[in-house]
Amino acid sequence: PLGSHPCPAGRDATRAFASGDFTPTGLVDTVSGLSPAELLSIHSWLSFYSDNYEPVGKLVGRFYDENGAPTAALREVEAAIEEALKLQAESDQQKQQFPPCNSEWSSAKGTRFWCSTQSGGVHRAWAGVPRQLHRPGSQGTHCVCVRSSGPPWGQPGSSQHSDRGDLDHPQLQQYEGCHPLAEQCVLLT
Repeated sequence: PLGSHPCPAGRDATRAFASGDFTPTGLVDTVSGLSPAELLSIHSWLSFYSDNYEPVGKLVGRFYDENGAPTAALREVEAAIEEALKLQAESDQQKQQFPPCNSEWSSAKGTRFWCSTQSGGVHRAWAGVPRQLHRPGSQGTHCVCVRSSGPPWGQPGSSQHSDRGDLDHPQLQQYEGCHPLAEQCVLLT
């Protein structure tokens, strides 16, 4: 897939795999300042190449020394990628608990949020009800589908619960003007 990009052999262009910038400006080996998602894209490329190609050597530079040993810079990047993988796993788990809502907007009808057993790409036995979720450290809220019956998330065997699923989760807020147990909510704008 990189055959069309002007990346000469023997040059480390790690950043370009995340940024998509294969110009001279982007063909650099520094990865400082990359987001967790960009680091995961580099991890994905590394996995692709290690699964499909035999290594022919190591490039002496930022990540390997003249003996082919990893440098401190490589260990820092590997640690950052590990942290990004942990964040991704947490995000995937949160998406299972609170799948994103379906939504649509029109100037005539406003915004409609609704939940189904497949909304947010998360296949499940329950549809849920729309709620606003605010995650600490993030700005704003977004619509998620919340289980409205059974035990709270992470307590499947609990016999002492209020049979309200995750409705009492502290980061959730009900949409004003919508029925608390409706699977869809329309907000006029």
